[in-house]
Amino acid sequence: MYKLAVYGKGGIGKSTMTSNLAAAFSFLGKKVIQIGCDPKADSTMNLLGGKPINAVMNMLRDDMDPQSIEDVAKVGYGGVVCIETGGPTPGLGCAGRGIIATFQILKDLKLVETIKPDVILFDVLGDVVCGGFAAPVREGYADEVMIVTSGEKMSLYAADNICTAVKNFEDRSYAKVRGVLLNKRNVPDEDEKVKAFADEKGIQVLGTIPRSDDINRAEEKGMTVIEMDPELRISRKFIELAEKLIDKRD
Repeated sequence: MYKLAVYGKGGIGKSTMTSNLAAAFSFLGKKVIQIGCDPKADSTMNLLGGKPINAVMNMLRDDMDPQSIEDVAKVGYGGVVCIETGGPTPGLGCAGRGIIATFQILKDLKLVETIKPDVILFDVLGDVVCGGFAAPVREGYADEVMIVTSGEKMSLYAADNICTAVKNFEDRSYAKVRGVLLNKRNVPDEDEKVKAFADEKGIQVLGTIPRSDDINRAEEKGMTVIEMDPELRISRKFIELAEKLIDKRD
């Protein structure tokens, strides 16, 4: 079983990258769980026809006690099991605690033992690697971290902070940074800047996702590009990334 946490600057496209990657793993015949760890609860929408799922924290706020996996999960494109942690009422409470509470519920419901996934993807809010937002890294849930970045200064700054934070956990046998995924914004010398950052940190550039109108068209339809057409050039990029991540011989 391969467990990957996806981090990156807010607004860099983590949910788009994660959901398309989940679809790509499914296309390769893998059984996938995607867990959105963001109060917006929108990580899995493009696997579910553009429809949001009821987040676990919403249930807890409504005094609902999930009794089964079906209570907290929906099955989306390619059989991907979709779960959203959600968060507290805006302005009240801590979203990080929502992640921790959700993970405990999923553990109690024996999610992994029941589904027996090949891949689990955690799509984590913004560039926060502390408290509950660090749970996928420090609680032993994820094996590796992929950082989504562009060549923009603030995106790389966030990537640097994430990389440093995750490396601080390495001596405790927690998740390690596998590499960065370049989600291009077409800034000058973007490939070179991201490659230089990765080289400095001693990590890989795992893949490059070019700007693509096909991604926008797919999202307007509430789907991933893999579902829209797996033969598209952009779809092949995600499939190649999935193949590279799952191949531990790299």
